[in-house]
Amino acid sequence: MCWSATADLAAGTVIATAGLASTAFTVRRGRPRELPLAALPLLLGAHQIVEAVVWHRGGGTGAWTTAWAVVALPLLALWIPLGTLLASPARVRPRLAVPAAAGAVTAAVLTQVLATTAVSAEIREHTVGYAIGVPHPALLLGGYLLATLGALLLAEDGHLRLLGVLASAGALVSALLWRAAFVSTWCAVAAVASLTLLVWSRRPADRAGRGTAAALPGAGREAPGDDARA
Repeated sequence: MCWSATADLAAGTVIATAGLASTAFTVRRGRPRELPLAALPLLLGAHQIVEAVVWHRGGGTGAWTTAWAVVALPLLALWIPLGTLLASPARVRPRLAVPAAAGAVTAAVLTQVLATTAVSAEIREHTVGYAIGVPHPALLLGGYLLATLGALLLAEDGHLRLLGVLASAGALVSALLWRAAFVSTWCAVAAVASLTLLVWSRRPADRAGRGTAAALPGAGREAPGDDARA
């Protein structure tokens, strides 16, 4: 969320552009397991643009408001932990299975809620407030945070852990400012996250492949003639 329709549109365009770049780098370097995370800025950028439409329409209910909620709630709860799990080495995946499972359960509940409950948006000064009736909100919030922030904080890669720290701090600040109806800064958090993922996608190949050589055919075997050169 940003503080106006214009800010949302501008931020969404910049974030989506970063997503195109990080996705292109990932494809070029042959890292298919990292594509979901690399493409996350594309989703975040589209999310900002959707909210620009919600601003322009003055809030209310309808397809655009529902689309905003679908991305913000079940989709991100599932996308981030699964993307982090896929991008991580095999030895790290068992601990990432916990946030992935939490994300799957949370996303299932939120999907059911969105399928049966209307979502409404209200313009509140420089923020947009969304009303969604969910059962056991504290429990669902815990599952959502474990899935999204927890997965990143448990990742092995330093860039992803940094992203988890930045997103945690940004979410806290954004929530405090939003409650005060002062201004929404979530678009700034999304921009920082997108920049971090862009840097992550461009990291050297040896760091990207660290810990995965043992899984490759022929890894660790001596090449013909190695003993002769020794």
